[in-house]
Amino acid sequence: MNKTLLPIRLVFVLLCVAAGWLVCYSIRDWDGYRARAIFIGLSIGVLVVLVDILLKGFSLRGLSVVTFGIAVGALVAHLVGNSPLLERGDPENIYLVRLTLFIVLPYLCSVIALRGKDEFNLVIPYVRFVPHEVESPLVVVDTSALIDGRIARVCQTGFLGAALVIPRFVLRELQGVADSSDPVKQARGRRGLDVLNDLRKLKHLDLRIHESEARSGEVDAKLVFLAQAMKAKLLTTDYNLAKLAEFHGVPWLNLHTLAQALRPELIVGETLDVELVKPGKDDGQAVGFLDEGVMVVVNGGRAALGQRVGVEIVSVLPTAGGKMVFAKLAGPNGPG
Repeated sequence: MNKTLLPIRLVFVLLCVAAGWLVCYSIRDWDGYRARAIFIGLSIGVLVVLVDILLKGFSLRGLSVVTFGIAVGALVAHLVGNSPLLERGDPENIYLVRLTLFIVLPYLCSVIALRGKDEFNLVIPYVRFVPHEVESPLVVVDTSALIDGRIARVCQTGFLGAALVIPRFVLRELQGVADSSDPVKQARGRRGLDVLNDLRKLKHLDLRIHESEARSGEVDAKLVFLAQAMKAKLLTTDYNLAKLAEFHGVPWLNLHTLAQALRPELIVGETLDVELVKPGKDDGQAVGFLDEGVMVVVNGGRAALGQRVGVEIVSVLPTAGGKMVFAKLAGPNGPG
């Protein structure tokens, strides 16, 4: 975007300079002030470009909110200025009062509208511009979900049909984690940034960066408030944030819950393929792990360490950390 804006800004400044020169060319009495007119045109062009740069990050939604605030302020000023309160009195004083109203009220209303722009959709429904005027469901993503990394793999499968909304304050928090002096936090933050780049590369994914700062306060409170305002779900791996969202009536999605729901049901007598990676506690035992992290203890499997073999489930033992599977080597005709 900057590479496109730079030539446009240069052309605009040159046009302002040319306009100053043409004014003197068309008015002969100003012919002696040509250098001054060119300087004024250049100054105006540079000033407008500086204002453009200062407005960086000012979104279309912000512009609509300011316009709404100015319109409401002008309407209130018009009603007060033409009310019976100002029918009688010194005309000069009445003029000054009306002028003050038309300056102060639009300013105050636009500032109030900007401060509450996240509630703006409660006054005027927020219209999302999507193809064929179809509203897509929204999911607000927090920092923990980006650091977790599984969200990218879930989106690659195409199962998630919602648009992902990543608030700007979440990006700043993620950048702060990546810049931490703690090596562990630094690695987690960089992984989150890598996941974000992977999400950007998915052409079928509707990824949106939300510029709103929401209300002041903790990041968790901002996320819940933003999800409420946008009528969106909240995607997180943070248990406390999920409970906070549940308390405020915000639907939430947890990747841990999804992973547990996708674990296959293991039945006694079923055969599996598993790679044996280490010896077990008892003689002859070997241990392997399924893709979803379930530990499989194989009796008589120590001789096959480092190999992928077919095993038959003997029993399934529920534990606090999940399930533990006990199995035996399948016959020579079994899988593997």
